[in-house]
Amino acid sequence: MFFLPVVFTAALVLSDQIIKYITIAYLKPVGNIDIIKNFFSLTYVENRGAAFGMLQNAKWFFIALTLVVLAVCIYYYIKLGSEKTLIKPALVLICSGALGNMADRLFRGFVVDMLNFYIFGYDYPVFNFADICVCLGAFLLVIGVFVSDTRREAG
Repeated sequence: MFFLPVVFTAALVLSDQIIKYITIAYLKPVGNIDIIKNFFSLTYVENRGAAFGMLQNAKWFFIALTLVVLAVCIYYYIKLGSEKTLIKPALVLICSGALGNMADRLFRGFVVDMLNFYIFGYDYPVFNFADICVCLGAFLLVIGVFVSDTRREAG
């Protein structure tokens, strides 16, 4: 029952940590590499807060919050029936991203970010692979809940 989601979670967390290891080894010394000028660059950032740099140096708060999110996701994953096909992968993605960033906070004291986009003159906050997992998971969760509610109303 839990083998497949555990394998996917482990693979995503491992991928995130490998990307961050490479980022520290090769990007940190140079700081920034333009990939597509005025659109996308790899930029080394040590994020000690949350999205947009909020709540700087609240490491233990974020670790506790992550543990709560993980517990809630695991609880709902177990509780869901087999018809919730979109919600389960959403929860796996959310857990994977949360674990990847929590590992950074525990072992480095900060989250390593590196993906930096400039779109229409706006410099978006730098983010990482774990953040993508969390956002994609949250998006799928919303879609999964909406589709589930729509099916319930139609049936």
